[in-house]
Amino acid sequence: MEGKVQKMNQHNPGIKCLVNSCHYWEQGDHCNAQKIEVVSRDAKSKHETDCSTFTPHTSMK
Repeated sequence: MEGKVQKMNQHNPGIKCLVNSCHYWEQGDHCNAQKIEVVSRDAKSKHETDCSTFTPHTSMK
């Protein structure tokens, strides 16, 4: 399955991802998405934010 953005062959430095059910997750808790988008414009805490780049692995559907 393809995600919303391009999946790179290497991890995106500076982005740590613990969501191993995501299409972009890579061993070692890396993110292989070319870019990410975090949403919830008026968030006041991290619990009110959401990574809209998340796409589930095809095996997780």
